[in-house]
Amino acid sequence: MTNEHVLAVCRSNWEYRGLDDAAVREMLAELRAHLEDAEAAGRTPEDVVGQDVKAFAASWARARTPLRLRLLRMAALVPLVVGVLLLLSHLVHRTTVVDIDAGRLAFWLSIGAATVVLELRRGSLGFGKGWLVALAVGLPVLFLTQRLVGEETLFLLPLWGTVLLTLPGLAYLVAERRRRAPRTAAS
Repeated sequence: MTNEHVLAVCRSNWEYRGLDDAAVREMLAELRAHLEDAEAAGRTPEDVVGQDVKAFAASWARARTPLRLRLLRMAALVPLVVGVLLLLSHLVHRTTVVDIDAGRLAFWLSIGAATVVLELRRGSLGFGKGWLVALAVGLPVLFLTQRLVGEETLFLLPLWGTVLLTLPGLAYLVAERRRRAPRTAAS
């Protein structure tokens, strides 16, 4: 691992997380100075950032991103993820109404809780280990709840309700995309 590789991974991670350009430049300059000092002392980049560069970048980005903004992001994205999964359930069962029982409700709530904890702790859920951890939490909760409570329907969720659940997340994603879009000369 080279200094330039570490800097490139950190830049990419910080830009993905939406840190402004000035903050990214400042953080890169500080990190570059630490890496050069370490190199002059005969140490490796791993001695500065550890083995997991992405985790290092995420922790530094969390320190720069206020908790209220991370909570706002989670409040928008968790319902989006649950809504998309419910939309898949509508498609798989080819119905406009999904039966919500205690097991399914506990499953969604536990996945949501695991997602929030992972997001706030690591700064990113990712599509690898994070989703596996969330499923590893959700599936036992689903089976245990169904075994203890049964599969009696609590309520019916219509398709329009599922779509409404996804709207805050979609609005957040559109706003993020617009905010990150490069400005044209005409703007």
